[in-house]
Amino acid sequence: AEQPFVLKADGSEHRVEYVPGESTTGLFGGNSNWRGPIWFPINFLIVEALERYAHFYGDSLTVECPTGSGNRMTLHEVSRELSRRLASLFVPDASGARPCHGADRRFADDPHWKELCLFHEYFHGDDGRGLGASHQTGWTATVAPLIEGWAKGR
Repeated sequence: AEQPFVLKADGSEHRVEYVPGESTTGLFGGNSNWRGPIWFPINFLIVEALERYAHFYGDSLTVECPTGSGNRMTLHEVSRELSRRLASLFVPDASGARPCHGADRRFADDPHWKELCLFHEYFHGDDGRGLGASHQTGWTATVAPLIEGWAKGR
């Protein structure tokens, strides 16, 4: 982000920076990037863990959400907020565009594509557009129970 980790050694500078989308380095096999994008398996586990802790702590424990906002939420409220944010990647806006499809207007304008939602491998951390494999129906499908829980108020 604004202050990346920097290591200076033997006259060289090495940086670990926030990268919201595709990796900018060839390390770890090219487009592998676990430091910035939205990965559904990790987020699903976080939501589930928050729910379990919320069951134990109830309303007695609150945390700031979002960070830096000064707004306090219970762990249950945070899990619902994360679920809402994750689900919103697939929800069309007023123009019919879904964040997961980025700038590709086919999915908003073409009646043959309009109802198609691609489950990408991971998503851009700043704008939500899908990245990586476009038919990652396995782990990205973990959005389904998040949507269900969010809709039912759990």
